[in-house]
Amino acid sequence: MPMDLGRLSAVPAEHLLDALPDAVVVADVQGRVTYANPAIRTLLGHDPAELIGRPLTRALPARFQSGVDGRALRPVSTGQGELLGRTTQLPVLHAAGHEVTVDLTVARLEPFPGAAPEERSVVCVLRDASTTILLERQLQVSRYLTATLRVTAALTEAADADVAFQRLLPTLCTELDWDAAVLWEADEHSGRLVHAGTWTARDVEVPALRGETRRTFGRGEGLPGLVRQQRAPVVIEDLWSDPRFLRQEAARSDDVRTGVAFPVLRGETVLGVCELFSRPRRIVPPELIEVLAHAGRQIGQFLDRLRAASEIRSLAETLQRSLLPSHLPDIPGVELAAHYRAGGGASLVGGDTYDVMPLPDGRWMALIADVCGTGAEAAALTALTRHTARAASAAGCPAAVLAAVNTALLREQGAGPLRFVTAACLVLESGPDGRRIGISIAGHPSPLLRTSDGEVRALGRPAAPLGVDADTVFTDHTVELPPGSTLLLYTDGVTEARDGAGEQFGEDTLQRLLEDESCAEAEGAVAAVAAAVEEQVAGSRHEADDMALLALTVPA
Repeated sequence: MPMDLGRLSAVPAEHLLDALPDAVVVADVQGRVTYANPAIRTLLGHDPAELIGRPLTRALPARFQSGVDGRALRPVSTGQGELLGRTTQLPVLHAAGHEVTVDLTVARLEPFPGAAPEERSVVCVLRDASTTILLERQLQVSRYLTATLRVTAALTEAADADVAFQRLLPTLCTELDWDAAVLWEADEHSGRLVHAGTWTARDVEVPALRGETRRTFGRGEGLPGLVRQQRAPVVIEDLWSDPRFLRQEAARSDDVRTGVAFPVLRGETVLGVCELFSRPRRIVPPELIEVLAHAGRQIGQFLDRLRAASEIRSLAETLQRSLLPSHLPDIPGVELAAHYRAGGGASLVGGDTYDVMPLPDGRWMALIADVCGTGAEAAALTALTRHTARAASAAGCPAAVLAAVNTALLREQGAGPLRFVTAACLVLESGPDGRRIGISIAGHPSPLLRTSDGEVRALGRPAAPLGVDADTVFTDHTVELPPGSTLLLYTDGVTEARDGAGEQFGEDTLQRLLEDESCAEAEGAVAAVAAAVEEQVAGSRHEADDMALLALTVPA
């Protein structure tokens, strides 16, 4: 139905204003109310009739009133001012005495042609801003939470707690828009907070504050010590005058005005204190303080887990080294090389091991073994395998060594899942033309022999793995090693290494690789195989297995 503009123009303006949901107040040139619509009762609790003749400024809190003569509203009389023609958020007084934040829009109402200037009026439209304020706060909190999530994401990529601490400062500053950050870490020996790192935004320098990082802080001393004592964030809006901040001269020199610091907590223990600094003086909203307090606990828990993982990793590396020889022996007329790489579980001990040891009659025994699984149980079986093989080496027969290990493993097997071991054992001695080896294999990949002309072939006849059957018979197989030949012993972490598509490295690839001239010597063979496997698994989603390589060369 088309609107009847003729009828609408006949409706008095006051009737139109009375129907509006927003509060509307009209004031004269003296700043006194000449009209208020009924919506003012809903918004501010005033009877519209009682407002007539009252100064408009009486609706403002006392701290905003510049006088009581009604002339504080300059836009009415001059047509100029910051409020005129724009919407401003402002607190006004409710009839009950409390403050209500409103969105205020002020417009000047020109008099009719020929009317006196004093008939000029101003129209004020007031709208409840509580919903807008709540939404803005929610958006701000969302931004703060997003920033802490990005901080956490940056920390998860860190290899250890030290790297995580280094990434903490730039991420916090960038995401929360602060100019500089200083991190203080609790020293285990002195018990004081010591400097752990300083970071600044681009084009910001704080040389004076950097110079103050030689300081240390005890409980309650300065901003870091106060945060540590309270275990809660502390805000200092004016660093230049607040006595709690002990580096006022540095802050003045660097033109840094506002600071906030929060603790990095593990439970109730303060691991560190992070300070954020701003050059412009700024108000720190309670939402940010709450988010920083929560982030400090999250970061503390994460760093604690990183440290625990680092300690476990260090323990695992120590234990792993105990399962490998500290160095390879010197065998006259033979060159040796070895390589070990732990698998995907960095905090777990792998099950691969190798060993080379002299026998009483001048011969040498070499062993390579792979225990099923990882962790403490696998490490125990690896140690048992290695030490049993050493104890049985006096027999001088590879098959007898493997039989002794098989018996020991079966004796140690408990009620848990079956854990077997694959191994290859060889005894090296002088031959009529070069060297000779006796070799015995228990479920292990066959060693590969590369001759001086580049031909590669597998050696030995594998029997069942160790620790499975007491009746398994292990046999020796004798092979001549002429000058210029290289023998490679390896674990299945080499051939079963998978690329991103899941394709295994494979025995054929390994044999073709060994045919290359670069693998004619032990060092070259080990280096080439290790590099090829690393290239295979680079970027792969498949977890890499442990890898052990042991090579020996009879020089030409």
